[in-house]
Order: sequence, then C-alpha cells, then structure tokens
Amino acid sequence: MLELKNVSVRYPGMKKNALSDLNLSFDKNDFVCVLGKSGAGKSTFIRCINGLQQPTEGEIRFDGTPMSFQKEELRQIRREMGMVFQHFNLIPRMSVLQNVLTGRFGYRSTFKNLVGWFTNDEIQEAKRIIAEVGLTEMENRRVENLSGGQKQRVGIARALVQHPRILLGDEPVASLDPGTSNRIFSLLQEIHERLGLLTIINVHDIELAKRYATRIIALKDGELIFDGKPEDFTSEEYEETYESEQQNLFFQI
Repeated sequence: MLELKNVSVRYPGMKKNALSDLNLSFDKNDFVCVLGKSGAGKSTFIRCINGLQQPTEGEIRFDGTPMSFQKEELRQIRREMGMVFQHFNLIPRMSVLQNVLTGRFGYRSTFKNLVGWFTNDEIQEAKRIIAEVGLTEMENRRVENLSGGQKQRVGIARALVQHPRILLGDEPVASLDPGTSNRIFSLLQEIHERLGLLTIINVHDIELAKRYATRIIALKDGELIFDGKPEDFTSEEYEETYESEQQNLFFQI
C-alpha cells in the first residue's frame, strides 16, 4: 500500500541527513507507532509520507505509484491521508462543526471553500462523525472553549471526514495528560480497526506504543534501528533508541 524506497532527507545548511536511506513498506491494517528521541527524524518521516517534505533522495510509492510532488497530483494523494497534529491546528473562533468541515476542502473547489458553502449531505456526515468521536451536541461550540482532549477529538473528526485510507499522527497526544492520551489512543485504535486503515503515529510514550501498536518503528539520528512487533522491542532496543533517557519508565511497563 505504502512504500519508502531509499528515502533520505537533508535540509539546506545541515551537515547530516534528517533521514537516511529508509526502506519500509506498510500494509492496510498496520497500526504503527514511530519512536525516537526529539530530533530523531520522526516528524520529517511523517512529513514525507503526507507530501509536506520532498525526499532529497529515493521515492515514496502509494499503491505502487511514485508520489508526485506536483500541486494537483499531491492534492489528490492528500485526500487519502488524514492527519492529526500535536497542536491541533484548529481555528479557535470557529465551531466544532466548521472545523470538521474543513476536512472536506480537498474535495471541493477553491470558490466553495472561500465562501464556506457546504451541502446538506456534507453537514450531516460531519455531524455523524462528530458524534462518533464522542462530541455529541458540541458541534456548535467554539473550539477555543474546549479541553485539550476535546480539541484532539475535533482534529480526529476532521481527518475522518476526508474518508482517508491512511491516518497519520505527529505526536497527537504529546500535550495531553496520561489519562486523556490513553483515551485518545483507544479512540484511534477503534477507528483504525473499524475502518480498516493504515495508521502511522509518532509518539514519545513507549507505554502507549506497546499497548496499542501492531508494529513499532524506532529511529535514531534519521536511521532505522528497529522495525518489529511491540513485544520484541526489549530494554536493549529501548536503551539504544533513547540512550537511557527514559530508562526508569521502560521498566515500569
């Protein structure tokens, strides 16, 4: 479904690659958590997949076709990829419903997006998805008045209204408390299984990764150092990934 072939990224002015020679393939129903210290290349990895960052070398294939970074072709591919962000990327003064409806922008003309005109079918579907993520009767509430967990549910609903085949997350629970983080991951897992998605999420919390992922990938200095089942991610792999940064936490799992 998704392949990275010899993908490397080097940012201008940097001596080292942000990513180095990654070769990975992902299938439908994979729930992948990507681990690594800050600066390991996790965000660059996700940005390459959703087309925000073009590889310096190598290529990314989606359904066997190399990803094009031409504007219109890239717009078509991004329709297939829902994205959930760490800092929500919502419009605070707009309602829950209005924010969720922006997930339909990739399917609509620029004019319709500018004037904010949506069909009744689009509105009803957005309301249905808002209810699915646990925000029933909140569609008219302004996002700035929501809690962090509620805002992230809005972000998930916005991604789902795209009808994605791939769900991506860049540290989507990093700013949330542990209990809320667990509830958000439980919701993501339920959506992943119900819709049969490929889900790839960057996360710092090893406990969440081992609890929910079907596959863990670990990056260090832009290089792949682990790719396997959560139960095979042992203390040795953990220490190599984090250089004992969170050693005590690992042994509490």
